[in-house]
Amino acid sequence: MSKTRREWLFNAGYGLGGVALNGFMPGGGVFSVPLAQAAATFVDPLTKKDPHFAPKVKSVIWLHMDGAPSTLDLYDYKPELVRLAGQEVPESFLKGLQVTTSGGAGKLFASKRTWKQYGQSGAWFSDLLPNLAEHADKLTFIKSSVTVGATHDISILKLNTGDVTPGRPSLGAWITYALGSVNPDLPPYVVLYSGKREPRGGAVNWSSGFLPAIYQGTAFRPGASPILNLDKPELIAAAQQRDNLDLLRKLNEHKSTELPTDTELQARTRSYELAYRMESSAPEAVDLSKETAATKALYGLDNDATKDYGTVLLRARRLVERGVRFIQVVSGPVDGINDDNKNWDAHRKLEENHGANTRAIDKPIAGLLADLAARGLLDETLVVWTSEFGRTSYGQSGDGRDHNPWGYTQWLAGGGLKHGLTYGATDEIGLKTVENPVDTYDLHATVLQLLGLDHLKTVYLRAGRAERPTVVYGKVVGDLLA
Repeated sequence: MSKTRREWLFNAGYGLGGVALNGFMPGGGVFSVPLAQAAATFVDPLTKKDPHFAPKVKSVIWLHMDGAPSTLDLYDYKPELVRLAGQEVPESFLKGLQVTTSGGAGKLFASKRTWKQYGQSGAWFSDLLPNLAEHADKLTFIKSSVTVGATHDISILKLNTGDVTPGRPSLGAWITYALGSVNPDLPPYVVLYSGKREPRGGAVNWSSGFLPAIYQGTAFRPGASPILNLDKPELIAAAQQRDNLDLLRKLNEHKSTELPTDTELQARTRSYELAYRMESSAPEAVDLSKETAATKALYGLDNDATKDYGTVLLRARRLVERGVRFIQVVSGPVDGINDDNKNWDAHRKLEENHGANTRAIDKPIAGLLADLAARGLLDETLVVWTSEFGRTSYGQSGDGRDHNPWGYTQWLAGGGLKHGLTYGATDEIGLKTVENPVDTYDLHATVLQLLGLDHLKTVYLRAGRAERPTVVYGKVVGDLLA
């Protein structure tokens, strides 16, 4: 039997897979009812959905350190690297690695760091992160992170979507698809960034991919008007705008009585209403004017070096309070670096580069953790500190480091974790993971688990294939979970 136009629109707009595989989705049942009846029950694709099991957290703040910091100079104290600095990399450490940089591996490099252990956990921190170090016992370290790709764009894409080519949904889009929205007045998936330009790679890193477009991330720009085209139209009073929308809604409702299964029409009506509500709710959500001076100082808004990133993180906390599920925060370029590339990509002048970048993020991240804890939000929020890859123990420049996908550190904080834990390890010079490797897929599976989602059952039917966030890979890193 051929499909009607209405059925085709329903399938295209909301994804037949999202309905057909609803038996595997949170709170869903097996699809066995006529399409028209199903359409009536799936009017709003952002309706809040139940998870597979009781979640440990409600929201995620995903802190992407763009450019890839050297965790060897932040968290990974390696006395052997210090001892061997200035020497060629011993062949034993390079076994099994494909060194792709021109000239091969350079000499081992140790920066001028001092190290200290903090908290009951005894976690190591360098002098670059004095504020974050005070929260050592809140953190859960993954010191055996691995990925693929040796270029930023490829590895950033894998970090966010699980694939090295565009087209797959980002992790935030999967979460939005699976759980829906808590707050009807705000997008459930928001992207924030510091600096004056959009993050490297752009919107492909918060795309909905093959999922319906409604699940993609909404980028909030820095400044007082975070969303493009959201300001109320000039020369139109609020009452007039409300009257126009009410008339449009009545006309659409009248038409809907003739076409009760036309979900496209119903969704369009809802989008008008959401945009109207966001004219007030979105600016209010990111308006920091009502925050106390003490709170602003906690995030570093009283200092030029920390103001930009601190503003972004304070906005992230406000969005968590308002029920936004996934907040993707990308660090931007900072001042104080005599280089065109002012993010973490320190192929040379690492001391200068990481000095400026850590000054920008150390106090704001420490402030975020302290603020979430003080407000009772940390136990229901997951904070992920991550990057596209790490940096090598060596570098051709003599004072910087190259890209390292073989072993680096990430950390988590928040609900459902074993706090103060260090999981996995790299070798004695911090070049390659030697214990409990954790790939991007494993990180995604673990984040989904904490949100109450089984990554094996979070599925979407696409061209006859059951797609899931971790493709055909991934395992939950159970040792991290409380």
